Amino acid sequence: MIRTPVYLDNQATTPCDPRVVGAMLPWFTEKFGNPASLTHAYGREAEAATEKARTQLGDLINAEGREIVFTSGATESNNLAVKGALRFHRQFGKDHVVTLMTEHKCVLESARAMEREGLRATYLPVEPNGLVDLDRLKGAIDDKTALVSVMAAHNEIGVIQPLADIGAICRERGVLFHSDAAQAVGKIPVDVEAMNLDLLSISGHKFYGPKGIGALYVRRRPRARITPLIDGGGQERGMRSGTLPATLVIGLGEAAALAQAEMAAESARLLGQRQRFLGGIQRLVPQVRVNGDLERRLPNNLNLTFPGVPAPALIAACPDLALSTGSACTAAEIEPSFVLKALGLPEPLARASLRFGFGRFTTDEEIDFAVETLGRAVQRLAADGVTSALAGTT
Repeated sequence: MIRTPVYLDNQATTPCDPRVVGAMLPWFTEKFGNPASLTHAYGREAEAATEKARTQLGDLINAEGREIVFTSGATESNNLAVKGALRFHRQFGKDHVVTLMTEHKCVLESARAMEREGLRATYLPVEPNGLVDLDRLKGAIDDKTALVSVMAAHNEIGVIQPLADIGAICRERGVLFHSDAAQAVGKIPVDVEAMNLDLLSISGHKFYGPKGIGALYVRRRPRARITPLIDGGGQERGMRSGTLPATLVIGLGEAAALAQAEMAAESARLLGQRQRFLGGIQRLVPQVRVNGDLERRLPNNLNLTFPGVPAPALIAACPDLALSTGSACTAAEIEPSFVLKALGLPEPLARASLRFGFGRFTTDEEIDFAVETLGRAVQRLAADGVTSALAGTT
């Protein structure tokens, strides 16, 4: 028996793995110490557990545990990376950030905030497949560039940027390299050493950990210098003051350990489900088109356009499926996705696009159910003339 609505929005958030919940439970009541209270056993126990989690997360990305700074999530980490790097390096005449037009809103808005402080930002276009042109990126870096920020794997179209190539360019030019890796960490291999990453943003709830916890990797050698956003007691080596939420930190560490152990097998299974889903949809809706590069892509992501079928009408016609048009951070907006428009999609096609995110707990039966449900809905809307009427209003 399939439980509905079938959840196909794992880019927005993932359910907390029961094993992660099990690891956290004792820390809500029995083990409640403050990790900074090192004068007694309760605090020392909490401190040891958070340091273990720091190491677990570091191991997942090939970093030292002490290079992990815990935050409330990727939005805070991205703000800390972009604003912190630019504010610190402004004193040395470095006043420029290079990023992409398709970045998450928190990166774009951080760059715009820096422009309001008098610094400079370059927003590069992407190719029609969603990938950055490396020559264009190299040409955008000047002698006052402090930071390049490029998302590892895209939250809407799933494309995976060539981080190692970008990292090599940044290292050669002496520029800090930051990546919003919220969608990548725990799903595909990420190696901060091989990719020459200096700053990397992580979000727990994107890979089956709890909400409200994330991290920023901050390289020690060569040292990445940033100015903190929050002033306080000096926790997290002064980069993020505030009492650590030990329960959430431990959950994040457990999620990282599970991802490291199961990533290869899980990726293979999700790729198979993605192919199963896409093949089924293409049989029922031959005119469907894929947005973004299909090869350099997260194994669990698809972004599809159903020409002539506005996404809101299709979502409304499929109450047994949990779907979205794109980023949860912009879901309330009535405008079509700025990401799809950056790929060159005309507005009617951008409005006719849906994101599909499969996950650890998605079953083959749910995939088949979703294919049939969507296929019937598209056919029914077309037969009723709803799509033509709505398409004329886009």
